[in-house]
Amino acid sequence: MSRVAKNPVIVPKNVEVSLNPGKISVKGPLGSLTQEYPDYVSISAEGESLQCSAANDTAQSHAMSGTLRALVANMVKGVSTGFEKKLTLVGVGYRAQAAGDTLNLTLGFSHPVAYKLPQGVKAETPTQTEILIKGADKQKVGQVAAEIRAYRSPEPYKGKGVRYADEVVILKETKKK
Repeated sequence: MSRVAKNPVIVPKNVEVSLNPGKISVKGPLGSLTQEYPDYVSISAEGESLQCSAANDTAQSHAMSGTLRALVANMVKGVSTGFEKKLTLVGVGYRAQAAGDTLNLTLGFSHPVAYKLPQGVKAETPTQTEILIKGADKQKVGQVAAEIRAYRSPEPYKGKGVRYADEVVILKETKKK
C-alpha cells in the first residue's frame, strides 16, 4: 500500500464532504471543488477524517490511492484556507495592475499584456512589482502563476523578468574581451 494513502485526511468543522461512487465533492467557506476518481480506488469517511485505499491489489491501484489522497487533502485545504503564489517583477519599467478579472502587465514589450484570470482565481497587486495569486484549486493557482511567469521568464545575465518570490536566479558572468 502507498505510504501516503495510509495517512487519513482530517476534515475541519467548516468543510462539508459528499461521497458519491466515482466522485468526491468538498464544500467550504472559499468555494466548492469536485474530483472524479477511478473504481479501483475507494474513499471511506471515518468520523472527521477520510481514508483512501486501493480497491484491488494491483500496482496502479496502490499508486492511485496515494495520488487521490494528496488530491483530496489539497481540496480540503483549498476550500478552508486557500492557496496563494507570489510573483515579483524585476526590471526597469516592469509593472502589474489588477483590474477585476484581468491582470494588466507592462513587461518591456511594445504592447501591454492583458491576462484574463480563470474563474476561481483572483490576483492582487500590493505594489506595482508584486503579484499575489489566490484561489481554492492548487492546480489552477500554480498554472496561472506559471503562465504569467512565461510571458517574461528571468534571464540569466541581469535577472530581469517575472519570477516566483522564493525563486533564486543564478546570474551568469558576462563575456570578457
